[in-house]
Amino acid sequence: MGMSAEDERAASPRDEEWPEAEKAEKLARGAALKWASGVFYCPEKLEGLGHYRSRETQRNSSIQSRLKSTVQSYLEGVSVGLEQLRSAAQEVQSVCQDLGAARWALLDSADQFQGLQQMRTLVEKHVQLASVVQVLPQIFSVHEAFSHTLQLLHGQHLLEAHAELMMVEHLRDDILSQLHLRGLSSAQTTVLSYFSGLQQLNETLAKQLWDIVGSSLRLVREDPVLFVTAVRIIEREEKIDDTLLLEATFLPPGRPKGWRQKFYHVLQDTIRGAHFQAAHMDAEGPGLARHLAALQKDIVSELCVVKDLMVQCVPAHYNILSVCTTTYHQALTSHLQEILREDLDKQGLFLLLEWALRVYHSPEMMGHPDLLPEVDVSALGPLMSPELVDQTERRYVVKVKASVVEWMQRTLEVEFKEWFREEEPETDHQGFFQSALPIIVMQMLNENIQVASLITDSLQQKVYNMALEELEAFLGRLREALVQCGKEHQQDRTVPKYYVSYLLAMLNNNLALSNSVSSLHPNNAHREIPASLQAALDRMQKKACQLLLEELLLDLQPLCLQLPSHKWLSGSQLVGSMCEVIDKYAKDFSHVRKPVFTLLLMESELLVTSQYLRALMQKKMVCKSKEERGQLCDRLLQDATQLQELFCGLGLDRSQQSLEAVFALRELLYLKDPALLSLEVLGFITKYPDASDEHISTLLDLRGDVSKEVRHVVLEMMAQHPQVLPEGYRPIFSTILVPVAELPFCLRKGKCA
Repeated sequence: MGMSAEDERAASPRDEEWPEAEKAEKLARGAALKWASGVFYCPEKLEGLGHYRSRETQRNSSIQSRLKSTVQSYLEGVSVGLEQLRSAAQEVQSVCQDLGAARWALLDSADQFQGLQQMRTLVEKHVQLASVVQVLPQIFSVHEAFSHTLQLLHGQHLLEAHAELMMVEHLRDDILSQLHLRGLSSAQTTVLSYFSGLQQLNETLAKQLWDIVGSSLRLVREDPVLFVTAVRIIEREEKIDDTLLLEATFLPPGRPKGWRQKFYHVLQDTIRGAHFQAAHMDAEGPGLARHLAALQKDIVSELCVVKDLMVQCVPAHYNILSVCTTTYHQALTSHLQEILREDLDKQGLFLLLEWALRVYHSPEMMGHPDLLPEVDVSALGPLMSPELVDQTERRYVVKVKASVVEWMQRTLEVEFKEWFREEEPETDHQGFFQSALPIIVMQMLNENIQVASLITDSLQQKVYNMALEELEAFLGRLREALVQCGKEHQQDRTVPKYYVSYLLAMLNNNLALSNSVSSLHPNNAHREIPASLQAALDRMQKKACQLLLEELLLDLQPLCLQLPSHKWLSGSQLVGSMCEVIDKYAKDFSHVRKPVFTLLLMESELLVTSQYLRALMQKKMVCKSKEERGQLCDRLLQDATQLQELFCGLGLDRSQQSLEAVFALRELLYLKDPALLSLEVLGFITKYPDASDEHISTLLDLRGDVSKEVRHVVLEMMAQHPQVLPEGYRPIFSTILVPVAELPFCLRKGKCA
């Protein structure tokens, strides 16, 4: 089964030469050994050994025969290939010999080729001359074509004239192209000079075309044929431009003409020139309204013509309706800006804002049923930018403000002029004094706010803010006028005759203004009055009340000067006279509405109380006896009761009165034991914390029976119990000044008693 050493040495070179064969042989030996071991391992299989040998012998024979057949076919193919290579080598050698012979033949005939080059040059010249001869009739007829084309143009036979023009241009362009390809640039000047008439014809034709385009809106209604002809010529030229630009080999002079773009420019310039030149602009008053109305009418009319007629006369890709709409929109935007550069009055500014923000988009103009849905300006943006709208609104508010200030000043002058009439102010159905001032002022402000609401909410808010500011300023001027009128009245109380009545009317007017302010707000649900305006209303009311109380005080002062006195103690009708004065004023106060009427009663009662207490503290009287002190207390009780009943009868509740201070003071004076004064005074200052040491000391002086020790105890007690004014407390004593005690006159080196 094994191999001998000689076999291994003999196989070794082969194995090195064919490694795949060695690998295959090893695999075969391995398989054979595996099979043989399987056979000899099982003794029962040894009986079929002869059968296995014959079968393997047959298979080996079959494999060898197939190998021989395959090798034989490979050898035959190699033989055929070698034969073909041998034949190809012979043919290549023959071709090389033929090429060499041809090379020597060409070298021998080189001189003859130079003669052929001359022949080629002559042929090219012949071809050029033949081409020139063919176009000579056309070249010689160029000037005749110029004249004929000019006649056609003058006769407005535009299509025929343009056909002639295109033919001559085509001839010129062919000649120039040929010269360009041959590099004969010097000859191009001569050709251009010969065809120089083309430029004049082009200009003449273009002028007629642009005149037609400029009159297009009229022509499409009267003679659309002429307009369509112009559009057809423009489209011809556009096609020629596109073709030449696409070839991009040679571009003749004057190309591209760009007549379609020129068509748009002429149409747009015509629209702008017809409506938006400065010569047509009247930027003042009614003239501006007429100008805007004319613009509205003309633009709608012309866009309808474009939509219904012109669209049918031009190709769809012209988008002529969109172009015209955009042109009108942009021209209007610029035109409005030009108008706004003028110093417009408030009417002009309002008209512009209303027209740009309301009318322009309404069914009366760009939203007209005849224009929809083809015309849509929503994508073109606003006529006025938000910044310009805001700026214009502010200008409008400034103009309105000047008008409001002037009107309010005139109203104020008329109001105070009526004060000097010889009759009382008018009354309403309830008998309250009033004047036309609040109605005039509020109506004027409300009208301006309502007018602004027709434009934008922002303008309405701006006018509303301005109205509140001017109303506040007006109240300030009204208050100043009241003060001035009060000063003049102090000099002569007979002028104005019905001074008190007009002050009461002013209080009613102020109340009417306060109740009407909330109605000015754009939002009806918003009823809050701004704090600064409310403060101005309050100041106005306070000043009018103050002037009324000054009148009351002037009538009460002569009576108060008689307090206290022995005549008063003896039972004079001094307080009765005071009640008559108060009752007279109360009747006048009844002509003012309830909130202010109650306020006037309270202030009048406080004034009477303070004046009564002030008179007692002027140190005009000191009780000399117990009887006189009792008489004083009885007088105080009677006076306070009489005054209190008067004010209760007028409608002022006891809890709203300050006359209780007189009753408390009477108790202080009525106390029989001066040693108890400290406790009484403590209760007094607790109830009236604005009472000072000077007030208490003056009251103690009025008793006439208080020793220095008691006075010292009382003042010491007050020092130990300082009082703080509670919130909402109405001062009584703090408004009363106590006269300063006069120091005794002392001689030098003398002793003061």
